[in-house]
Amino acid sequence: MKFKSSGNNGDFGPYKHNNQKWVEILSNSNDFVHFSTSTEEGPFWISYFRTLISSDILHKDVLPYLQEQFSLKELKSTIPVQEMILTRDSDEIIQNIMNGYLAIRIKPHDEICLLVNVANSKFRDVGMPTLEASAIGPQVGFIEELDTNINLIRKRVPIPELIVKEMTVGKLSKTKVAVLFVKGIADQENINTVIQRIKDIKYDHIQDSSYISSMIEDNSNSLFPQSITTERADRVAAGLTEGKIIIAVDGSPNLIILPVTLMESFIAMEDYSYSWIISNFFRLLRFAAMFISTLITPMYVAIMTYHYELIPARLLDPLVGSRATVPFPPFLEALFLELMIEMVKEAGIRLPTKIGQSLGVVGGIVIGQAVVEAGLTSNVLLIIVGLGTLASYTSPVYKFSNTIRFIKFPVIFLAAWLGLLGVYICLIFTLIHILRLTSLGRPYLSQFPLRKTSFQDLWIRLPFSMQKTNPINLRPQKRKKYTSSEENPEPLNDFYE
Repeated sequence: MKFKSSGNNGDFGPYKHNNQKWVEILSNSNDFVHFSTSTEEGPFWISYFRTLISSDILHKDVLPYLQEQFSLKELKSTIPVQEMILTRDSDEIIQNIMNGYLAIRIKPHDEICLLVNVANSKFRDVGMPTLEASAIGPQVGFIEELDTNINLIRKRVPIPELIVKEMTVGKLSKTKVAVLFVKGIADQENINTVIQRIKDIKYDHIQDSSYISSMIEDNSNSLFPQSITTERADRVAAGLTEGKIIIAVDGSPNLIILPVTLMESFIAMEDYSYSWIISNFFRLLRFAAMFISTLITPMYVAIMTYHYELIPARLLDPLVGSRATVPFPPFLEALFLELMIEMVKEAGIRLPTKIGQSLGVVGGIVIGQAVVEAGLTSNVLLIIVGLGTLASYTSPVYKFSNTIRFIKFPVIFLAAWLGLLGVYICLIFTLIHILRLTSLGRPYLSQFPLRKTSFQDLWIRLPFSMQKTNPINLRPQKRKKYTSSEENPEPLNDFYE
């Protein structure tokens, strides 16, 4: 399609010039098909993009019904296709043809035409989530098709109060975006905020849900993700029933959950398949792993550079002996090893799966051993960096694990400059930043101010019998998580405009 600029505001021609024939506009592309059926009763003129339609639907459900002379209204009630539009608006005609519709006209110069949805809707099958795998529990992950993802959600929340609001974002990509929430549970202010922020997006091309999440976050310059992107249908369903807002983007298998808190980055859906005691152990282990990954290498640099007196006497000799042949100061030694580990991980992600797995083994064992034997780093630091790397991947939320991977580097620099004082300064600034951070206007660190609901299913997970209320930080309209068997089910509040 050939675009022509109209004015100085960056608008594109075909969607602004209604007086120009839409067939002439679309005919600039070689995959556009425009022909006449040439039947004895009278021809129909058909227009479509052959790369966007399903040829099976065209030949089985459309062309056989064009053998007789019908009006377009009669044709609309005859063709066995669900989605059909009768219009004369050239902008609407162009947009729908670009989405896989077929345009039918009686005469070649008629303004009014019948649009029939014959889009090719072949996508990959629903499979297991790749970034949020679990050993137990549901193994269903979203795919790149919006309607299929909404179908997976509705199967888990089969109530009429589940509302879907669809919008189109991006002047060029025309990406479909759906906002999902449960009427009567989700806070109306949160709903309005999400919808308004999406409508305010003026970006031309929206390729993935990560574009949307970064554009509607409260602080786009923060290292901490203020939303959770997930490909697990059970996590989305659980969020909806608590009063969260879900954003689904056509073409992306990752859905956005808003608002969220810091501690939710340590919650795995697998936790609810175990005993609450075991779940609490793993949840606290993930929380401790965040501090281990962030601080263990900076603490090594600070202590080995300025604070030898903090090392126990029995541990001092092995540490000094392991660094006896290392020609670099602790800062360069740690920085070199951390960067090498990061490069190995990045290479393993970018390469094909089988090669990436092999590279991970080679990078973790062969290269690490060779570096130690060459005297470029110590055995102790290799163990410390390996432990920090393992700890960084314990978070169930992939974006948060990337934050943990990055944040350790500025801490290492300050530890080399100011010692333990630099580590404490980083901790203080990080805590202040998190305290000021919000997600959809709600406190990101939900533990401040302290609420008793935080001890139901946030810091720790209590038994289901003790989880009686939805999180207060979401301001849900429905406070209770359960319905008493002696009472009628609690009615959901009316949705107000």
